[in-house]
Amino acid sequence: MVVVGVDGSASALAAVREAVREAAWRGCELRIVHAFIWPLMHVDVGASDAVPEGGLRRDAERLLAEATAVAKAANGRVEVTADLVTGGPAGVLLAAARAAQLLVLGDRGLGGFTGLLLGSVAVEVTAHCATPVLVVRGEARAGPVVLGVDGSPGSAAAVRQAFGEAGQRDAELLAVRVWHDAATTLSYSIPALYDSGAARSAEQQELDAAIEAMRKQRPDVRVRTDVVSGRTGRELVRLSEQAQLMVVGARGRGGFKGLLLGSVSQQLLHHAACPVLVVRHTPVEEPAGG
Repeated sequence: MVVVGVDGSASALAAVREAVREAAWRGCELRIVHAFIWPLMHVDVGASDAVPEGGLRRDAERLLAEATAVAKAANGRVEVTADLVTGGPAGVLLAAARAAQLLVLGDRGLGGFTGLLLGSVAVEVTAHCATPVLVVRGEARAGPVVLGVDGSPGSAAAVRQAFGEAGQRDAELLAVRVWHDAATTLSYSIPALYDSGAARSAEQQELDAAIEAMRKQRPDVRVRTDVVSGRTGRELVRLSEQAQLMVVGARGRGGFKGLLLGSVSQQLLHHAACPVLVVRHTPVEEPAGG
């Protein structure tokens, strides 16, 4: 199942169209979810007798009907269900995602402030969701699926997901490793002791090793690799300008363990020029006594 969250915004309807494509590729149903709650009072507000078409709940039902119509117009072969769920948006979506292969969100909702680059619900859900989250933003275009690889557990999970996405889309997969060339910042007396070429070669070997297993499992996927020097977030945002999808792990090797969403994935969610798929590493629990 693919789940998509809607709130009546144009961004959410764009997410519905992308979610339909993902469901069609997977051969599964699409569940459209709208979180409904009466502000502050938390009470049911059905249509009143005086205003038969009124009521926030009825408005929410119309919103779901519109999203369902958009989904069916995009692909009538995909089975679509729509649910109005009582609760706050983040909690409702996180609960719905537990039974899903993928959660799809728009990058901006109806709430918040115009100056924000990413809606607060998308930030909270992406930071906590164990299911891969696709945040639909930027432009729809042809191009490669770009995968950011850094060797972390989250990156390993992203590798598997990226191969699947590239295969479904019949797109080239560009696996990228961004590294910091110390020769660009070391003092003039030290670079003689530092072999930039050897360091780059080592980065390439780590990149090749990170995707080797999936490359063997999915020989149908066209793969290209690239080692890029620079700041990771900045370089991946630049590459997003030619990509149809960016895939990254939720957490990289840097940062603090208490952070649920790494700085690179956050930067992409705020600034990428195409949809971003964030994949969280979920450790396999050891059997009791094992």
